[in-house]
Amino acid sequence: MNAHRHAADGVDSAPRLLGPAEIRDLAELLGVTPTKKLGQNFVHDANTVRRIVQAAGVRAGETVLEIGPGLGSLTLGLLEAGASVIAVEIDRRLAEQLPHTVRIMQPGTQLTVVHADALRVTELPGEPSRLVANLPYNVSVPVLLHLLEHFPSLTSGIVMVQAEVGHRLAAEPGSKVYGAPSVKAAWYGTWRTAGQVSRMVFWPVPNVDSVLVGFERGVEPGTEAERRATFAIVDAAFQQRRKMLRQSLSAVLGGSAAAASAVLERAGVDPQSRGEQLKVRDFLAIARAAGAPVDA
Repeated sequence: MNAHRHAADGVDSAPRLLGPAEIRDLAELLGVTPTKKLGQNFVHDANTVRRIVQAAGVRAGETVLEIGPGLGSLTLGLLEAGASVIAVEIDRRLAEQLPHTVRIMQPGTQLTVVHADALRVTELPGEPSRLVANLPYNVSVPVLLHLLEHFPSLTSGIVMVQAEVGHRLAAEPGSKVYGAPSVKAAWYGTWRTAGQVSRMVFWPVPNVDSVLVGFERGVEPGTEAERRATFAIVDAAFQQRRKMLRQSLSAVLGGSAAAASAVLERAGVDPQSRGEQLKVRDFLAIARAAGAPVDA
């Protein structure tokens, strides 16, 4: 890896980020071929990395959680900003290489690598306050919801996701892209899109566009049991999103349209409305009117 040689020779010991040449050198060194299965698309543009770090509001001294650091592009940007980074990486080769890359590119910085599947992690060596990540497209929503459920210390963050997914996460009721991910994300706080990212800053170049999505955690509106019941109702509502709620929720609210209508009316929700019209608190009201827990 060229960057390794330069730093080792003492030519440039200042903080550095990875460029296209270093990304390809590292991938060749590790025998890594980016796979669609793991959603691997590596960022090779330093300006984009610094833009993400700035948009996330990363401050020196705080602990940041990164998911899927890959070859380390964003990791180095977070460390350059003075943050301590806990990086969760599923690919063993990448997890083992990352500390070496950081030691050479940015010695003296604070990195902890966890080799694990982010969808299964329930404990971390520290309490990160911010999430900053280029999330694998195929699991971005499940990963986000899992992390928010299990790590209440995460109070804000910004993630790069497929544009379609990002707009869905930040959507408001009534929007064409408003759906189950929108409602579930809203349980944990407020979401916003924070800019587009060109597909040309990735290697390999993906066939979809990306956006940055930011969030600020709020106070969860209900208990854990109520959350599970609410999410089951949300799933049922959007599995048949074109149907009225009295029909789409009949299976989870008493087994008939009449029973579902009675629960909806107790919740103050029009039985003839559709899921795309309801906010997260409306779904919670339905769960409470049903006497959560609800059978999924």
